[in-house]
Order: sequence, then C-alpha cells, then structure tokens
Amino acid sequence: MTTRALVARAPGLLARALGTVAAVAVLAPIARAAEAAHPVKVVYHLTQGLEEATRGLQNVRNHLKADPTAKIVVVANGAGIDFLLDGAKDAHGNPYDAIVQDLVSQGVEFRVCHNTLETRKIDPAKVLPEAKAVPSGVAEVARLQSREGFAYLRP
Repeated sequence: MTTRALVARAPGLLARALGTVAAVAVLAPIARAAEAAHPVKVVYHLTQGLEEATRGLQNVRNHLKADPTAKIVVVANGAGIDFLLDGAKDAHGNPYDAIVQDLVSQGVEFRVCHNTLETRKIDPAKVLPEAKAVPSGVAEVARLQSREGFAYLRP
C-alpha cells in the first residue's frame, strides 16, 4: 500500500482503534462486576491430621489474600477433623480455634464428617461451634463439586 493510500485510510483506522479502546474502557468494569458476582468456588478437603490441617489453613489464608472474593469451604473427614476438635493445637502449641474463627470471619465455611465422629466415638459437642456437621465428608465434597461447581483442592 502506498503512503498516499495509508494517509487516505488513516481517519477510518483511527476511528476503529479509538472505538476499540472505548469498548475496552466500558467493558472492563462490567467484566470485573461479573467476576465479583460469580466468585471462584473452592473446596479444600482435609483427611490426614494436624500437619495437613496446618498446611491447608495456610493455603486458605494465601488463597484469600490473592482472591478475597473466593467462596471457600473446608471439608474434613477421617483424621482431618482433628484440628476442629476443642483444644486442638498445632506443632508450635497454637490453638486452631483462633485460626478457624478468623477464617470464618472472612467467609470460609467448615464442615465436619458425622460418619467420622460416630466411627471414632467423638462427642459432637467437642467440635468447634464454627464447624457444621454433614452426614458424610466425601459425599459433601462430591456434592459441592458436581452440583455447585466447586473446584477441588488438597493441601
């Protein structure tokens, strides 16, 4: 294309470019609003005891730092429920209840497996009040994934 032809087409090309920039400027806030209306949904599945719980809770904290709008549910079954029992402490002697309370204040939900409580003969009153008992931890994880579209993460 000659210089003369480019100069002749310049106003049209400029108008299209400005239109694209304007469209991006208008659509970007709409896209951000849509993202906020549909937050990332994640289920963290804990099954292995206190070390895994410590890693998992740190992962949840890091996740919320990166994406404060994330909808996070922590499901615990088997040895994974131990951190949700009254008086549970990490390897440094720090109580888990304070961490759980902090995460609940940020919108995180905790669910504990009733089957595990029965199998291990644990009184449900020993579970932190922030945790909701569900009939089966694995069934809850499956339900969250298949019916509610949650992504699955293990620490």
